[in-house]
Amino acid sequence: MMTDRGTGWIALTCPVTLAIFLLIITSHVVQPTNEFDPYKVLGVSRRASHVEIKRAYKNLAREWHPDKNKDPSAADMFIKISKSYEILSNEERRSNFDRYGQMDENQPFGQSQHHGFRHFDNSFYFDESFFHFPRSRDFADSKYMLHHAQFNNDILPDSYKRPYLIKVTSEWCFTCIHIEPVWKETVLELEPLGVGIGIVDVGSERRLANQLGAYRAPSIIGLVNGRMTFFHQHVVREHLRQFVEDLLPHNLVERINDNNYQAFLDRWHVENKPSLLLFDQVPVVPLLYKLTAFAFRDYIRFGYVDQGATPNTKLLRQFNINTYAPTMLLFKEDTEKPVDIIQARGMKKQLMDEFVTNNKFLQVPRLVNQQLFDELCPVKQFHRRRKYCVLLITGEDEAFLPGNKAFVDFATVNKKDILRFAYVYQRQQQPLCQALLPNQAAAFPQVVILERRSQAGRVLFRSVSSGWNGSQEDKYRLNEQLELLQKDPTYLSSDTTLPELNNEMAPIFIIQWMNAAYDYILQIYDGLLYSNWREMMPILSLIFSALFILFGTVIIQAFSEPSESKPQKPKAKEQNATQTEDDASSRANTSSRPPRKDFVEVTELTDVTYTSNLVKLRPGHINVVLVLTNASKNALLRKFAKEVFSFSGTQTLHFSFLNADKHHHWMPSLLRSACPAWPSESHSDDEESLDYTGHVLALNGHKKYFCLFRPVFTGDDPNDSSSDSSDCKRKSRSRSRSSSHSRSRSHSREDGAVPKRGSSRATSIEVHHKLDRLGLWMERLMEGTLPRLYVSSWPTLSDASSAFSAET
Repeated sequence: MMTDRGTGWIALTCPVTLAIFLLIITSHVVQPTNEFDPYKVLGVSRRASHVEIKRAYKNLAREWHPDKNKDPSAADMFIKISKSYEILSNEERRSNFDRYGQMDENQPFGQSQHHGFRHFDNSFYFDESFFHFPRSRDFADSKYMLHHAQFNNDILPDSYKRPYLIKVTSEWCFTCIHIEPVWKETVLELEPLGVGIGIVDVGSERRLANQLGAYRAPSIIGLVNGRMTFFHQHVVREHLRQFVEDLLPHNLVERINDNNYQAFLDRWHVENKPSLLLFDQVPVVPLLYKLTAFAFRDYIRFGYVDQGATPNTKLLRQFNINTYAPTMLLFKEDTEKPVDIIQARGMKKQLMDEFVTNNKFLQVPRLVNQQLFDELCPVKQFHRRRKYCVLLITGEDEAFLPGNKAFVDFATVNKKDILRFAYVYQRQQQPLCQALLPNQAAAFPQVVILERRSQAGRVLFRSVSSGWNGSQEDKYRLNEQLELLQKDPTYLSSDTTLPELNNEMAPIFIIQWMNAAYDYILQIYDGLLYSNWREMMPILSLIFSALFILFGTVIIQAFSEPSESKPQKPKAKEQNATQTEDDASSRANTSSRPPRKDFVEVTELTDVTYTSNLVKLRPGHINVVLVLTNASKNALLRKFAKEVFSFSGTQTLHFSFLNADKHHHWMPSLLRSACPAWPSESHSDDEESLDYTGHVLALNGHKKYFCLFRPVFTGDDPNDSSSDSSDCKRKSRSRSRSSSHSRSRSHSREDGAVPKRGSSRATSIEVHHKLDRLGLWMERLMEGTLPRLYVSSWPTLSDASSAFSAET
C-alpha cells in the first residue's frame, strides 16, 4: 500500500512539476529582447539630449564610413548608425521606441514587439515565421529608402544631372517579392553607370507616394528633369534598362562620320563648349556615354563614332585611333589637334567623369551667363585660393578676330592655376562693360583683370592701358602686369559692383512654352493610355467642364432670337407708353432697374409721372427725355430706342418722352429759366411756331441742370453765319462778342445749342434723320463733357407759362 501511495504521489506530482518547468521556460522565452538598440549603437544614455546624440552620430559616422574604414563590417555598422540616428533624432519615433522597444518601420505605434506570444483576448495571431515571410527590411535596401523632405531637397534637383529609378513597395506585398530578384539585378547593373536608385514605402511615406502619383504597389517610376514617368511593361532587366535609356533626351549624343565631323568640331565658337568624341566598336551608343552626356550637357558637346562603319575610315586614319579599345578625344579651340585623349578597355564612370570635369571649359570661354561666370571666376574665400579673371572686352565683327585669336594664344601659353581667361562681347553684355569701363568708349578691345570679393557682385579690378590688338607689345605688357599682380595683390586698385550677366543662351519664350506644352501633352497621353484615372480625373473634369460651358453658350445663343430682328418691339413700347396713368406710375417706380435684353423701356412724362421722373429723381440719376409730336411719335420712338439701346444697361439712366402737342409751353419755359436773356413777352408768337420735335434733354432733377441735344439738319442756311451758337450766347454777344463767338464755335450742334428762330429750316429735316448723331451725344453725356444749363426750379407741366411768371 505504501508503495502504491508513493507511486501515486510521484505520478501526481510529476505533471505539476513539468508544468511549472515549462511555464518558467516559456516566461524566459517570451521576454522581449532588443536585438537592435539605437542607444547602444550610438553609445548614449536614454536621457541624452539631441545635441549629444548628434555629436555621437557624427563621430561614429566619420569613424565607420565605408570609404575610410576598410573593415568588412563597416558598411553594416554605418547603416546601423544611420538608422539609430534616424530614430533618436525624431521625437515621435524616439518616444515610441522608449515605450514599445524596437519597432519595424511600418508597425503601428503601440503594438509591442513580442513576436510569438499574444494574449487570447487579442485576435488569433500567426507569427511571421509561419509564412516564412520576414517583415524586417534588409539593410542593403535601407540606403535607398526615400523620405519626403529628402526627395524634394536632394533627389528632385539631382534629377537634372542623372536619371532616377524609383520602386514603390509596401509590406505584405507578394508581387513585390516576385520582382525583387529582377530589381536587385537591375540595380547592380545600372547604379555603377550613374543611375540613381530609390525605394518608397507606401505605408510609411504616404505623402511622398501621393506626390509621385503611385497609388498601388509595386510601381516603378523614372525621374528625369523633375518629370516622372511610370514603367508599364513586364518587369524584366532588359525592359528596365531600355526604360531608363528612353527617359534621356534623344539629342544628347550626335552621330559623327567623315562627312559631318568637321562641322561638329567647328561649332565650338557658336555654342561656347568643347567637343568630345567617343570611338567604339558597338553600333549603338553605350548607355554609360549617354548618362555622361546627360550629366555634362551644359558644358560639353558629345559625339559618337562607330569604328565598324565604313564611312568613318578617314576619321579613324586622321586621328590614328586604336580600334581595339574605346577612345575619347576632347577638342577645344583647335579642331585639328585634341587637347586630351583617354583610352581604356573597360571604360568606367569614374574615369569618364574625371576626364570630362578636367576639361569642362574652353581655353578662353565666352561669358554667356552668370552661372558660367561664377564657376570660371569664383569668389575669393581664402588668401591661398585667389582666382584672378583676365577678361577681354571685344566685339563680334571680323575686324576683332585677329585680336581674339592672339588672346587665346596668350592664354594657352600662360596657363596657370590662379588665372582664368575669358572674353565677352560688349554688345551682348553692355551693363558689365559699362561697370568695368565707365569712362571709356570701347571702340577697340580692352583687357581687364579682376578679382571677385562677394556674391553680391563686388570686385577689385584694373584695366590694362593702351587696349589690346594682339601685338607682341600688348602681350608683353599684359604679362608684366600679371607678374606684378602675383607679387602684390593690392595692384588691383579700382572697386565696383558688377550686375548680373545676361543669359545669351536662354531660349526664347515661345520655345519654352512649346516645350512645356509638349511635356504636358505627353503626361496627359500617358495617363489616358494606361488608365491612371485617379490622377487624370481633375484634368478631365476641367476639360469637360470647359467644353460643356462653351457648347452650352453656343446652343443657347443659337436658339435665342436676336433683339434687332423683331420690328414689333417698338410698337410694344408705344403701347406701354400710352397705358393708363396707374400703369405709368408703376413703371416709373421700376425705371431705375436695368432694362431687359431685347427692348428699351421709355415712359411718357405726364402730370402723374413728372414729379417722380424729374423733380424728385434720386441723386446721381439722369432722365433722358425725347420731345416729339403725335405725327412723329412712331418714327422718333423707334429711332430713339435704337440709338440709346447700348446705354440702356446703365442703372442711373432713365428714358422718357414728352408730347409737345399736349405740353407746348414746357420747352419755352425751361429755356427761359436757363437763359435769362430769353425774351418773355415780345416773342410769345414765335414760341408757338417753334418746332422742338427731335430735341433730347438729359435732365438731372437733383442738381437742377440739363444738357440739350438738337436734331441734325439736312440743309444749310446761308443767312445764318453763326449756326452753331446758342440763343443765350447770341443775346449776350453785346457784352463779350469775341469770347462768346469763339466759345460758341467750339461746341457741336448736339452739345446744347438752343433751337433757332424760324420754322423754314426745321421743315427741311426728315423725321427719321433727326436723331442720327444721338449716339455720339450719349457718349459725351456719359463722359461728362457736355455743357450744362442750370435752372432755379423745374417748370410744371400743367401750366408752364403761369408758373414761370410767378417765379420771376
